Amino acid sequence: MLEGIIRESIDKKATKALRKDGFLIANIYGKGIENINAAFKSNEFIKAMKSKTSLSFPVKVEGTEYKVIIQEYQKHPVTSMLLHVDLRVVLDGVLSKYLIPVKTEGTPVGVKNKGILINSKKRLLIKCAGENLPNNFTLNVDNLDVGDAILIRDIDVPANVTIMEEDRVAVTGVIKAK
Repeated sequence: MLEGIIRESIDKKATKALRKDGFLIANIYGKGIENINAAFKSNEFIKAMKSKTSLSFPVKVEGTEYKVIIQEYQKHPVTSMLLHVDLRVVLDGVLSKYLIPVKTEGTPVGVKNKGILINSKKRLLIKCAGENLPNNFTLNVDNLDVGDAILIRDIDVPANVTIMEEDRVAVTGVIKAK
């Protein structure tokens, strides 16, 4: 389990000192929970993210355990080193909005016919309770030809999960190469 510390001071000087010591700055927040300014060891955080098997994962800050998802992160523009991460607490029994990743599998027919696969939505906004949170939406793109697309209304949605996007929006498609 990933363990972190609570940041006592949130000013620029303290943040720089923590980063210099190898810490990743994090904010933990959720419905009905007071915001927590935390810090995790950067290397441990990256190892935990690479080894996790589901979208949500447990973290422990000052003896309190939270089930969280990554809401947003910031990288350094030159070195691509993680600078900051926002962690959102997943609450069971409470309806909340989450961004769920979209993954594609297979090779489209249109790619063999000189087309290009375009993923226009990398994450979809959904509304559900914490216990119904899907890990991702997996789309099979084998049958897509040039000019075809998979819309939001074509996605199989699990029970008790609502997609908050318009149903006519394309998620992925194959376009003609120029």
